[in-house]
Amino acid sequence: MEGKKYPLQVTGGIVLIAATVAALALATWMGADAWHHAWDRELALISGGRFRLGLSFHHWVNDGLMALFFLLVGLELKRELLVGELALPRDAALPVVAAVGGMAIPALIFAAFNAGTPTAAGWGIPMATDIAFAIGILRLLGERVPRTLVVFLTALAIADDLGAVLVIALFYSAHLDMHALRACAALFVLLVIFNRGGVRSVLPYALVGVLLWYYMLASGVHATVAGVLLAATIPARPRESPGQFERRLGALHDELRGEGADVQAVAGAAEDAGVVAQSPMQRLEHMLSPWVAFAVVPVFALANAGIDLSAIRWGEAFSSALTLGVMAGLVAGKFAGISAFSWVAVRLGLGRLPGGVGWRQVMGAAWLAGIGFTMSLFIAQLAFAQPEQVEAAKLGILIASCVAAALGVAWLWTPARR
Repeated sequence: MEGKKYPLQVTGGIVLIAATVAALALATWMGADAWHHAWDRELALISGGRFRLGLSFHHWVNDGLMALFFLLVGLELKRELLVGELALPRDAALPVVAAVGGMAIPALIFAAFNAGTPTAAGWGIPMATDIAFAIGILRLLGERVPRTLVVFLTALAIADDLGAVLVIALFYSAHLDMHALRACAALFVLLVIFNRGGVRSVLPYALVGVLLWYYMLASGVHATVAGVLLAATIPARPRESPGQFERRLGALHDELRGEGADVQAVAGAAEDAGVVAQSPMQRLEHMLSPWVAFAVVPVFALANAGIDLSAIRWGEAFSSALTLGVMAGLVAGKFAGISAFSWVAVRLGLGRLPGGVGWRQVMGAAWLAGIGFTMSLFIAQLAFAQPEQVEAAKLGILIASCVAAALGVAWLWTPARR
């Protein structure tokens, strides 16, 4: 499985970079107003004249497609908590504490720049780490970094994503509709009943998940939270136990060795056995990963990363408290928060450094965690209603992400060359 993850994360990061460059080029060529207007056109779903759901293309991406992104984040978090790097408290402590520092310090730095101003609501923007970019770049360094550092940064970024989800749900939601919230609660209970009742087909979860998304959208809580709630209910255990799977494979092996065996039929049965032996959580995660990497996140970048570079007044941009707060929070805040909180956690005995990882490598990962791209852009859209504020935040995110990536690569590359 590790061999499959490597090209997916690296190539997904390349596709994301290409989509970002395309968004910047098109917005600069067309002009920011024309580019944003193209995404503001409405697409409506109508059924029988009684049901109508009309959203702009931009909202379909941010509220709809990104729900799949959050569903995948929730599945990854659940896997790490059950069988991954967050399963053991002592192993989970360091990345979780580091993630807390990597969220708290950037938010405080942004608040220091913007306290008492109309842009103070953007404190959540520099809290997020882009897992696709950060892990993709770290993997590109290959043998220059130990695998355990990749695992550490992955666990950190997943914990960071969970924190971002909580921030979105608690602080960046609109006025609440209690009727819709009660419907969400009832649907979530139904999903839990599916789980506890042994339902292992993904289809019932998907159908109820669509309803959960709709009522979450209507409730005023951001619709993408439905993805995380759905992930929490997807079964993590397969239909068959390892012993049953082993016996079935043994029977198929005996059948294959028999005289006149139908090789194609045995191969098909073996494939079916492999599907049954996988949990719904594992199957869904494997199914979603390429779609999220190569479709959802790049389309999100096209819809949200476009800035008319020709219209930027760089002097004003670098004197903007909003832009500077985002840049300082992502670059300096992430590095300081993750490094300092990690050191305190180890010194107090709360956690331990991963095997083969030294403090210099932890700090290199802390630089890379300053790549806030996807989640930071997402929160910026929720924090500000004024287009000029969103554009200033976007500029800070793009610059900070480039600087953090360059610093992280240089920091981790230098010791290897020596």
